[in-house]
Amino acid sequence: MKPLEFLAHDRVTLAVVGVLVLAAVLFVAASLGRKNVPTFVSTTPAPIEVGAAMFGPDTITVDATGEEGWRFFDFSSASVVEAPGPMDWDLAFLRHRIVANGGAAFAGDGGLLELGGVEYGSVSEVPSSGYVGSPQLGDTTNAVIERWYNYNWMSHILEPRPTVWAVRTADGRYAKLRILGYYCPGPLAGCLTFEFVYQGGGGTDVR
Repeated sequence: MKPLEFLAHDRVTLAVVGVLVLAAVLFVAASLGRKNVPTFVSTTPAPIEVGAAMFGPDTITVDATGEEGWRFFDFSSASVVEAPGPMDWDLAFLRHRIVANGGAAFAGDGGLLELGGVEYGSVSEVPSSGYVGSPQLGDTTNAVIERWYNYNWMSHILEPRPTVWAVRTADGRYAKLRILGYYCPGPLAGCLTFEFVYQGGGGTDVR
């Protein structure tokens, strides 16, 4: 083998080794990241009648792991509801996507409003206006909460942003909400966990 050919061959070998080492480092980093992902067991649907009372704080994990079927949550029953009528749900989930029952796309008067990175416990009252629904038929996410997560490019993990949202329900009542996680044990993506306080009396007090 000529000297130049040997040198070129050596460079190719080093390049291949370098790529393999980099791939191994990235794989290990991703694996380590996944081991630290908070996971939550999905909540079994168990509707109750909240009535005109304040309910919460409560934590719900919605199993929205399916690629096609939306899962519906109703604040007035504090539960996921199966096959609801047009006004019998407030939020719907499909993987990382979230919609509220309001706007031109849906029958309700619901919507979402981002309150920013405030302390969840400090939010004692939510606004009565400024909520955003889904303006177009076929919308598969609500623009206000579309980016509820930060995406980790190393681990490919969705991490909830430290943000609080105000919710107006389909029948015009109010709640506050923060997202805690996106994974069931495994970890399995598509299990949205959130904490909420719901005001069933019609006011905006959510202490």
